[in-house]
Amino acid sequence: MIFLDNAGTTKMFEECAETYSFYACQEYYNPSAATRKSAKISAEINDVRSLILKKLGTMEGTVIFTGGATESNNLAIKGAIRGGDYEYVFSSGEHPSVLNVAKSLQMQGKTVHFVKLQKNGQIDPEDLKSKLNQKTRLISCMFVSNETGAINDIKELSKLRDKLAPNALLHIDAVQGFMKIPFSVEDFKVDMLTFSAHKFHGPKGVGGLYVRKLNYIKNIVDGGGQEYGLRSGTENVPGIMALRTAIEKIDVRKNYENVQSLKQKFNEIISKESGIKILDFQGSLYIESLVFTGVKGETMLHALEEKNVIVGLGSACSSKKAGNRVLSEIGIDKNDIISSCRVSFNAYQTLDEIEKAADIIIKVYNDIRKRVS
Repeated sequence: MIFLDNAGTTKMFEECAETYSFYACQEYYNPSAATRKSAKISAEINDVRSLILKKLGTMEGTVIFTGGATESNNLAIKGAIRGGDYEYVFSSGEHPSVLNVAKSLQMQGKTVHFVKLQKNGQIDPEDLKSKLNQKTRLISCMFVSNETGAINDIKELSKLRDKLAPNALLHIDAVQGFMKIPFSVEDFKVDMLTFSAHKFHGPKGVGGLYVRKLNYIKNIVDGGGQEYGLRSGTENVPGIMALRTAIEKIDVRKNYENVQSLKQKFNEIISKESGIKILDFQGSLYIESLVFTGVKGETMLHALEEKNVIVGLGSACSSKKAGNRVLSEIGIDKNDIISSCRVSFNAYQTLDEIEKAADIIIKVYNDIRKRVS
């Protein structure tokens, strides 16, 4: 099988499975207990926090471990809510775990603004300017779009925040960027950042929220007070340690170069078929979309699966819904949206795999087009 839906999830490293098993079956102690063995586990968890801070390019702040990106995004947004005449600003291209929280705030009577996207998939800075003011409490936007791969200029957004809404917190969903694209939270000047292990070959069910200062947010679930009182519940020790193994194994810059070669070869082959359009927004090398003229994307997805090539229809969290909200927002033709599939790579695939996948995609497309014409 050739898996080209890596924006949806990635195959866990075998080393991570070994680490997970070790901490689930041997070093299985509860880090909150009073024993020396538990204290050792707690210290190891804190070492993982320090490792993540290092990878984020900072030693300021801390990391709250969660059950994944959805929980982290909810904690960042709901935890930042305060009473009073505050306003909340979101990109209209956000993942459902942000967008639906924003809509919920609207229903609660909060003042919520949605910022438009440009044709290139990036947040519109002029529209953002019009939505920021002294009342802005929180700005939340993606670093890398999970739908298009478009990369937002977080440095520029941060400058706009400093100028127009200096008291606002800046939260970014970096799920498609952390351990994939080189960046530093010090350069970005963000206050909170979301990541998820299964997007970079770690286990499902574990992620985190970087917070520059703990008093920026409040807990949204009551319990035993773990994770600095912000995320109660026994820590997922095997998941956290397996996450560490994934981080230690990955060379971000080397992987980015590898993916660049894979994507270049893939597009070189795909572009030979005039009926297939490549929607590449010059963002992340890991993500792009293909438009299969005259053939529905869902038809292509299932036909390719029969040939052991897996592609996606955009976010797995909204793949069962008709259309694609983000592609529509940036002005992609409705027929092209219906005929599109998302392709996303990982750095551990080979050129041979990518060439084979591209050839299969072209053949399957032509076979279907002949039958429906």
